[in-house]
Amino acid sequence: MTSASFKLIRQQHQKLSQQLHHHSYRYHTLDQPEITDSEYDQLLKKLLDIEAQHPELITPDSPSQRVGSTPLSGFSPAKHVTPMLSLENAFNGSDLRDFDTRVKRFLSRTEDLQYLCEPKLDGVAVALTYQQGKLIRGATRGNGLTGEDITQNVRTIGAIPLQLQNDYPEQLEVRGEIYMELEAFRKLNLQRREEGEATFANPRNLTAGSLRQLDPKLTASRTLTISCYGIGAISGEMPATHQQLLEALSHWGFKVNLSIIQTADNIEAVIDRYAELQAIRETLPYEIDGMVIKVNSIALQQELGEKSRTPRWAIAAKFPARQEQTVLESVRLQVGRTGAVTPVANLRPVNVSGVTVSSASLHNWDEISRLDVRIGDTIVVERAGDVIPDIVRVVLEKRSGNETLISEPSHCPSCGSKLIRELDEVVPRCQNLDCPARLKESLKHFCSREAMDIEGLGDRQIDQLLRLKLVNSIADLYRLRREDLFQFERMGDKLADKLLKAIAASKQRPLENFIFALGIRHVGKHLAKLIVHHFDSLEKLAATTTEELLALHEIGPQVSASIVHFFNAETNQKLLQDLQELGVNPHKEERISGDRFQGKTFVFTGSLERFSRKEGTALVEAQGGRVSGSVSKKTDYVVAGAEAGSKLTKAEQLGIQILSEDDFLQLIEQDIEK
Repeated sequence: MTSASFKLIRQQHQKLSQQLHHHSYRYHTLDQPEITDSEYDQLLKKLLDIEAQHPELITPDSPSQRVGSTPLSGFSPAKHVTPMLSLENAFNGSDLRDFDTRVKRFLSRTEDLQYLCEPKLDGVAVALTYQQGKLIRGATRGNGLTGEDITQNVRTIGAIPLQLQNDYPEQLEVRGEIYMELEAFRKLNLQRREEGEATFANPRNLTAGSLRQLDPKLTASRTLTISCYGIGAISGEMPATHQQLLEALSHWGFKVNLSIIQTADNIEAVIDRYAELQAIRETLPYEIDGMVIKVNSIALQQELGEKSRTPRWAIAAKFPARQEQTVLESVRLQVGRTGAVTPVANLRPVNVSGVTVSSASLHNWDEISRLDVRIGDTIVVERAGDVIPDIVRVVLEKRSGNETLISEPSHCPSCGSKLIRELDEVVPRCQNLDCPARLKESLKHFCSREAMDIEGLGDRQIDQLLRLKLVNSIADLYRLRREDLFQFERMGDKLADKLLKAIAASKQRPLENFIFALGIRHVGKHLAKLIVHHFDSLEKLAATTTEELLALHEIGPQVSASIVHFFNAETNQKLLQDLQELGVNPHKEERISGDRFQGKTFVFTGSLERFSRKEGTALVEAQGGRVSGSVSKKTDYVVAGAEAGSKLTKAEQLGIQILSEDDFLQLIEQDIEK
C-alpha cells in the first residue's frame, strides 16, 4: 500500500470516528437521533472494516472500543454487575459464514455448532435486578457499564414481574428489550393527531422517551411491553444452553419470545432462518430490524468470552435498508476544522421507513463523478451507510436534460480563499487558518471534553463568540472578560462566572489533552498519549524531528510529517506563544511507570471494593501489561473481588494465578519499591 493510500484510509477512519461519537451521544444520551439505527450500523461497519485491515489505527477513544455513551444527570446512575455489551453486525450470508469460521477457529474445532436464532426487536435494552424474587432495580444500558436508574418507570409496565414465581434464584439480573407493539403505537399516534399533538416517528423513539419520563404516571399511560433475552448475573448454576436459559426465564414469570425463537444445527440453517424471518417481518405485531444469532451452549459462550465491546459468541444479522426515490434539489458545502470542503445534497423531503429524509452525503467530487449525479436528478436514497443517508444511484430514465452539473468549488464558501486539492486527496481544502468556518470547528474541538474540557462553551456559545467577533483565534478564549460575556443572550452573573472559571481551569489540563486539543492532523487521543509518554514537555515536542518521531512505535511518515509541519508553521508558533503568555500551562501527569508486567495479561472479576476496574487497569497498563475482559489460557492473573462468578471458576480450572484485591495492591507496591 502506498503512503498516499494509507493517508486516505487514516482520514476516513478519523472522520468515521468523529461521526460515530456524535451520533452515539445523540442516540444514547439525548434520545434525539439524527440518523437511523441502520445508518449508524453501516457507519460502524465501515469503521470496523478499516480497523480489521489496519489495527494500528485502533485507539482507546475509537467508537469500536467503546459501547455507547454516558447517562444524563436527570436519573441516578446505575452500575451494571456485568457490562451490557453491544453486538457485531452481519448483513448477509457471507458475513454469517465468516462469523461461524471465527467462532470455530477460536474454539479449535471443525464440527458444526448449534446456534439460537432470535428476532432482533427494535426497542430499548434494560437490565432488571431481582433479590429474593422481588424487583429492586431497572436500569437502561447507558454506556454499557453504567446506565440510568428507571426503576419507578419499569414498575409501571405490566409485562415486567414485580415478584418472580417458581423456584427462582435468590440473586438475578435479567436483560431484555422494552418496546411498543405496532397496534398500540398506531392508536397512540391517532389519539395525538385528534388532540392536535405532534406524533411520534417510530415505536423505538416513543419507547425511549416514555422510559425516561420523570413522571412514572406518563410512562404508565404508554402501552409498553418487554421481551427478555439473557442474564447478566445469577446466584446458582447457569443452564446448559441459551435456549434452556430462556425457558427458565419464562418459568420464573418473564415474557420471552419463545414462539418465534429457533435453534439451528449449523450456519447454513441459520442463514435459512434469517431469510424466513425477513420474509415474515411485515406480518409481525412489532418492529424488528434483524436476527440475533448466539452460540447455544453456555459453556462455549464462556470459553469464547468477549472482546472490548462485543461478545465473540453472538452477532446481529441486520435486514437490508429500505430505499425511496426523491429529487436532489441543491448542494451545500461544509468546511471542517482542517479546511476540508465536502458536498452535502439537499433533497426534496421523503419518508423512508418512518423517517423524513431531507439530505444525503455526497462524500466528495470523485463520488459525484462516479454516480454522475446532478442537481435536479431523481435519485434513489437509502437509509443505511453514513452520517446522513446515502445516494445509491441516479434514476437516469427520469433525467429531463435540465439538470445541472455539480462543479468542484475553486474558493472557500466561508472566507472566499482559494481552495487547493492535493494529488493524493479526494477533497479540496481551505488553506486560510483564519477562515471563520475552520475557526468555529477548531474552537469546538479545543473546548470539547476530551480536549481542554471547557464546560459551557458549546456550539451555541461559540457561534455567539464568532458573531460578536469576540474571538479571532483559540488564544482569544483566554482574553475574554466578564463584560464580554454579558453580550451573550441570556447570560447572567452566575453563568458568566462559571464560564470564566471553566476557561481558567483549562489552563492546567494534562499535556496529552492539550496536544489533542491543538487539532494536529492525524493525532488523536491515543497518539497524543503516546507522544507525551516519550516527550517530557511541549517544548521538546515542538523541537522534535521527523526521524525522532519515526522511531516511536505506531508513528509513521504521515503522522511525523504532520506533527513537524504543525510546529514549524509560524501561525502555530505564534498561537503557542500567545497561549503560554496567557497562562496556559499544560503539564505531564506523573504516573508510576515501568515494564514489569510487559507481556502479562490481567482479568478483573467480581465486585471490587479497594479500587475500581478503571483504576486497576491504569495500574496494570502503567507497568506495560494489558487487561482483558475474558479468561483464557493466555491469562496470567485473575484479580477476584466479592461475588466473582464464572471467570473465577474458569481461572481455577485452567490453573491461573488468582489474586485478591490486597494481593494485587501488594504486587503493585512491590513494583513501586523496586
